[in-house]
Amino acid sequence: MSLNLFRSTYTKYPILFILGVGPLAWAQDTKLPPDVRISKGSKLDKSQAGYYRMKIGKVDVIALTDGTISVDFLPLLTNTKPGQVESLLDREYVKPTSVEASMNAYLIQLDNKLILVDAGAGEILGPKLDKLPDSLRSVGVQPEQITDILLTHIHPDHSGGLTVGGRRVFPNATIHVNKLELDYWANKSLGEKAPEPTKTFFQQADQTVTPYIKSGQVKTFDGEVELFPGLRTVAGYGHTPGQTYYALENNDEKLVFWGDTLHVQDVQFTDPSVTVKFDVDPEAAAAQRKLALADAAKNGYLVALDHVYFPGVGHVQKEDDHFRWIPVPYINDSQKAR
Repeated sequence: MSLNLFRSTYTKYPILFILGVGPLAWAQDTKLPPDVRISKGSKLDKSQAGYYRMKIGKVDVIALTDGTISVDFLPLLTNTKPGQVESLLDREYVKPTSVEASMNAYLIQLDNKLILVDAGAGEILGPKLDKLPDSLRSVGVQPEQITDILLTHIHPDHSGGLTVGGRRVFPNATIHVNKLELDYWANKSLGEKAPEPTKTFFQQADQTVTPYIKSGQVKTFDGEVELFPGLRTVAGYGHTPGQTYYALENNDEKLVFWGDTLHVQDVQFTDPSVTVKFDVDPEAAAAQRKLALADAAKNGYLVALDHVYFPGVGHVQKEDDHFRWIPVPYINDSQKAR
């Protein structure tokens, strides 16, 4: 690389050099919070298949990947005991400084609606992500065909994919979000006073959500309501002021989309009291996580999480004073056309 090209690239994308991603990588012109460290290397040189199909009753649901990133969670997890995180991750053959974080979203094909639960990170977390549009296309859906997007909350890894390069990726979609959530992230005075990493998140939310507000595409709701037949909201407050779950029920089957109830499955199923610096209210987030895990374990319904290893869908089982994650079995039994 020539010196002039190096200088121009560094000027435009300094965060790539800080992270060690490299001068030829690409990212949004933004910065990550100080404690967020993402590995520079990629384990694969070609993308995986980006979707996983399932049915809830007669409703088609498709898990979609926005990609994965390898994150150092040691400086991010809070309310931990010395050596606890390292021990739990080592038990699962996971390096504490290199936890593979999935970025999952979910497509619900309900009647004549194409409903997306969360929108991925877009450009905000670097060049390993922003695969959601391609994942959609691989199942025969163009981003322009999405009719509705249900945001569990407005953290940038869930709303960043709404707007990429200043362009609305889902120009025909209505964005549904809890009013408490939108009011919080739209409050500029709160953003100016917020500690990191939340302060950075305020700036990124403005970049990605505001274009939809200006175009009149954002629709808020209060509390727990039915948005569509068989699809309702469930309060999941704590991680953010208005984080919301979405419960899909059909033919006596149930799947609840949990957003950021957990960030590191190999730690927080075993100890739900472990929190993360991304929590706006860590104490409330831990309390909500324990309630959600206990309810799912007691009632046996499926849950879908945005950061559990893809496809991120499974059951929760209670064992003594902790919980166990049971992922859905892989199914590929459709009959081949002859």
